[in-house]
Amino acid sequence: MINKRQHRTSLKDLAKELGVSIATVSRALRSSPEIGKEMQQRVKDLAQKMNYRPNPFAQSLRKASPRMIGVVVPNLVTHYYAAVLDGIEDEARRAGYSVISANSHENFEDEALAVDNFVGLHVEGIIACLAQNTTDYSHYEEIAEMGIPLVFFGRTCLTDRFSSVTANGDEAARQATLHLLETGSRRIAFLGGPNHLDMVRRRKHGYLEALREYKIPIDRDLVVCDTIDYQVALAATRRLLQMSNPPDAILAFNDIITFAAFTAIKDSHLRIPEDVALIGFTDDAHAAYVTPRMSAIQDQSHQMGVTACQLLLKSINGDPTVYKKIVPQQLVIRETSAKSGV
Repeated sequence: MINKRQHRTSLKDLAKELGVSIATVSRALRSSPEIGKEMQQRVKDLAQKMNYRPNPFAQSLRKASPRMIGVVVPNLVTHYYAAVLDGIEDEARRAGYSVISANSHENFEDEALAVDNFVGLHVEGIIACLAQNTTDYSHYEEIAEMGIPLVFFGRTCLTDRFSSVTANGDEAARQATLHLLETGSRRIAFLGGPNHLDMVRRRKHGYLEALREYKIPIDRDLVVCDTIDYQVALAATRRLLQMSNPPDAILAFNDIITFAAFTAIKDSHLRIPEDVALIGFTDDAHAAYVTPRMSAIQDQSHQMGVTACQLLLKSINGDPTVYKKIVPQQLVIRETSAKSGV
């Protein structure tokens, strides 16, 4: 569904109205010989009726024939996505490509619109990370139908059809939880994002595996998976800390949730790590500069961007292989996690 705030008639709208694929509409508008004359005319008549206007920027790009890659990220202002994009741009530049990025703002409609715009711009390939509320993957299925190379990173879907680059979040979460257990914590809470995201499931799985290894009973009240939002995570942490038997440690899903938890603990006048230990998935530089300095599971986010771009270039150059690459994360122990000083 296209975001009505920003709606303009798109290739997708024309395709839906005619009951054909976006690829058919795109080719018909270009008078491709692959499309019959009757269908070409139907498409062009409907485009005129619905006031479809090709993007003039896209037209100028096609005339100049640049080599373009489109990138969709959920939240460009976070260090993680900025660093991934930096890696993509570095690798793309080496290969003679330019990069256009779009911020989905963690919103499905904005994500679908960005993908549609990239199709209109005739990019040679797309790199994407799912918005947190994306559960409908039809816009990516259409990309597969059109034969446009696409690679996912971080949060993925349709991994049997598209290459992907992920981190070893399950093992990283397991090691972080084991560290908390080995240094005196016993009631460890997990603060995650939406359960349908594969990234959330992997990290939660690693956390639960560590508890099982230590034969710690799993308390469902300590597993909180909700919207990736600072205020939501802040409120969730406060509720955990107000329990009759509150957690003595927290493993947080990403930098937004990590710093919300950090703030909530501090606001509750509790000591970190003596009262509540904390480890977050974050490679944000602030982790090293807050007091106490944050123990963190760090992504190699720049390398993730480089790897995603390398896989996309393979696909653009005709390699049909569906790759599944893992870029390992690194557990960095600082001052917020060890109760016993280990």
